[in-house]
Amino acid sequence: MSKLVITEEGGILDLIPQRPPIVMVDKFYGIEGDCSYTGLTISPGNIFIENNYFKEPGIIEHIAQSAAARVGYICRQNNVAVPLGFIGSVDKMTIHILPKVGNELHTEIKIIQEVAEITLIGATVKTGDNLVAECRMKIFLKKE
Repeated sequence: MSKLVITEEGGILDLIPQRPPIVMVDKFYGIEGDCSYTGLTISPGNIFIENNYFKEPGIIEHIAQSAAARVGYICRQNNVAVPLGFIGSVDKMTIHILPKVGNELHTEIKIIQEVAEITLIGATVKTGDNLVAECRMKIFLKKE
C-alpha cells in the first residue's frame, strides 16, 4: 500500500455520498490492482464512540464507505457521477478488537467479484499491526 494520501478530509466528500456526522473515512490512499486503501483517524466526536471505543456499527460503516471511496475515485477519474451504494449483506464478519479514540484505521478493500451492479468485497481493517476486523460484504450500486 502506498503511504501517500491521494484525498483526505473535505476532499473525501467528493468520493462518497455520506455527509457529516456519518463520514467514516477521512483518507483515500489509492488503488493497486484489485485492492484499494483508505484510512480513518477516530475522533472523540465520532457518533459511534462509546466509552472511548469505536463500536461495531462504526467499523461496518467504515468498511462500506471504504468500498464507496474506491467506486467514487474511479467515477471521478472517468468524469461520471458517483452512484449510491447499499450494503446487501455482511458475511464472515470477525471483529478482533475495538479501536480507541485516536487510533488510525488502515483498511484494504479487495474486489472478489463484480457482476452488473453487485460487488463482492473482502475487507481487512487494522490499526498499526493489530487486526481490527475482517469480513466480506456484498454491495449494490444504484445506477441511474
